[in-house]
Amino acid sequence: MSEHHRGHDDDHGHHHHDNHFTDVEARVKALETVLSEKGLIDLAAIDAIVDTYETKVGPRNGARVVARAWSDADFADWLRRDATAAIASLGFTGRQGEHMRAVFNTPDTHNLIVCTLCSCYPWAVLGLPPVWYKAPPYRSRAVIDPRGVLAEFGLELPVDKKIRVWDSTAELRYLVVPERPDGTEDFSEEALADLVTRDSMIGTGLALLPQAKP
Repeated sequence: MSEHHRGHDDDHGHHHHDNHFTDVEARVKALETVLSEKGLIDLAAIDAIVDTYETKVGPRNGARVVARAWSDADFADWLRRDATAAIASLGFTGRQGEHMRAVFNTPDTHNLIVCTLCSCYPWAVLGLPPVWYKAPPYRSRAVIDPRGVLAEFGLELPVDKKIRVWDSTAELRYLVVPERPDGTEDFSEEALADLVTRDSMIGTGLALLPQAKP
């Protein structure tokens, strides 16, 4: 199946999500409320900053990596063989991204990333981890019921498509290279990068389809 000893196949049962705050999250919310009431922070400004790093700045780095792999076969081969070096060549390296591996989606196989022990995540290419990635329900269910988890994200895969789950660790983190959408043969790298979402690089989504031209 997978040469990485912490990979998993899709062959297990189903559990429900638990959306309650963790103790730490509850403390943070309480602290935010107190500071906001005292006029020391602007919650809207904080939300905007977090959103920027969670969904825009960080994931844009990974999107450029994927776009380069889609448009440059030599780079894609390098990314398969030594993702850490290939990603670093584009200027994306550092803490939480020292040791990377890229896994490529194919017509037969879909890859999904999780960290079952904590929330290891490649900050250098994906920015801040989303709250759901760190939540215990995702960390447990992504392994035992990946198809059900993907369905809850709105991603219904064909029943004959294999789902391979990769378990990140402090020593090794993963980047999913989604399949390149059809109809993008003439797209520039920048235009291709616009189709790559954070979720598609975790495996809970697919790359966006190109917009039809008027």
